[in-house]
Amino acid sequence: MRRQDREITDPRKIDEIILACDCCRLGFADENGVYIVPLNFGYASADGKRSFYFHGAKEGRKIDLINQTGRAGFELDTKHEVTGGETACDYSFRYQSVIGQGTVSLLTDAEEKKAALQLIMAHYSDKSDWAFPDTAVRAVAVFQLKVSELACKEHL
Repeated sequence: MRRQDREITDPRKIDEIILACDCCRLGFADENGVYIVPLNFGYASADGKRSFYFHGAKEGRKIDLINQTGRAGFELDTKHEVTGGETACDYSFRYQSVIGQGTVSLLTDAEEKKAALQLIMAHYSDKSDWAFPDTAVRAVAVFQLKVSELACKEHL
């Protein structure tokens, strides 16, 4: 990281920043170029291992790329604020961000899918005991990104 003065290394602070975000962008690359998609997400961190969970349609470019590459980059950001000044060079941008990459795979076990959907819903609501009908679980793709590299920084 070029600006080490802005680097965040405390695992609890990194988790706080991730949980403050409302969108995770996944980036995939193949012979046709780069594909970036913004997604709702769920998050889990245990024993130094981090995972993101997502849901979506069972077909499309994202699913094709997950099956083809099994890898994705990710980016999250929050606390955006432009600060002004007398000159253009006095302007700055405040933020917190997390970037990284990992392996991504589709979940097939119904109970794993339900647990992931619970994490997604818990991230966006005050409830953590949602019921998911089996028909809904079968109809949706749920996938997990296991983080292999992560960098976090802030400028506040």
